[in-house]
Amino acid sequence: EVSLVESGGGLVQAGGSLTLSCAVSRFPLGDTFDDYGIGWFRQAPGKGTERISEIVITDGVTYYADSVKGRFNISSDRAKTTVYLQMNALKPEDTAHYYCAASGPFRVVPHPPSTHGYHLRGRGTQVTVSS
Repeated sequence: EVSLVESGGGLVQAGGSLTLSCAVSRFPLGDTFDDYGIGWFRQAPGKGTERISEIVITDGVTYYADSVKGRFNISSDRAKTTVYLQMNALKPEDTAHYYCAASGPFRVVPHPPSTHGYHLRGRGTQVTVSS
């Protein structure tokens, strides 16, 4: 099954930026990166999981939660089968464990991918924003 590996987390001051990467690999025979939607999620201590952004790989359509809209940008590199989350103007409340997840494979990826749920995820990476 598909493997997702996150990287890029760390400690940053409020107002700073970080870019997270989600490397996707081990596609089942006959499946490609284009058959998936990839989402970024986060979970802060004592809080529930928040779906913060999604991207449909085949056409690049993106979705954002209101909490990150205008500050975060999701993108993909189809040659590298990697999804990025550029995080700008970070706030202490962005501190959380971030992970990416895959929705698919689909012959036609739903818009948004969360319509059909996410079933595979990576281990995640920690982002800590100091005030």
